[in-house]
Amino acid sequence: MVIDGRQRKNIQIGLFVEIVQKQHQRSGELSEGKVSKILTKSLNHPYGIKVQLESGLVGRVKNVL
Repeated sequence: MVIDGRQRKNIQIGLFVEIVQKQHQRSGELSEGKVSKILTKSLNHPYGIKVQLESGLVGRVKNVL
């Protein structure tokens, strides 16, 4: 089952996710980690919900692991 990273209801603090950072959107390079903050306020976003990982990286969720 694939979880949609564009829906805010599917993202919770503590989930392991893969994100794409702003500077890597062209290359599509993914970083993974545990969600520490959900930064997107709206219920959904076409490019993925923006989160901050425990490592401090900020990006949009591409995959929930």
